[in-house]
Amino acid sequence: MPRSTNAVAAKARKKRVLKLAKGYFGRRKNVWTVAKNAVERGLQYAYRDRKVKKRTFRALWIQRINAAARIYNLSYSQLIYKIQQNNIEINRKVLADLAMNHPKAFENIIKRVS
Repeated sequence: MPRSTNAVAAKARKKRVLKLAKGYFGRRKNVWTVAKNAVERGLQYAYRDRKVKKRTFRALWIQRINAAARIYNLSYSQLIYKIQQNNIEINRKVLADLAMNHPKAFENIIKRVS
């Protein structure tokens, strides 16, 4: 029985991977085995870092809120506790934006919880 291959699917697979490797440096962009490994690793990093991005942004928001709250002699944890006690539903992203770009609105929140 003659050997059977599926050249169409193999070519399409290689083409898809090499397209993902576009912009890589050196042999990573045009040599199949090198590009395949680089793309696989890149996709793993992309998956992982979509999760890490959420963590880092939350940490940034907390730092900004803490810095703004300390101007009014409150710590971050005290401020969040008071916001929860007063049933103010505002998330950290919006609170950090207010602290950075709208200090008067942030001050109004501080006055309301104090």
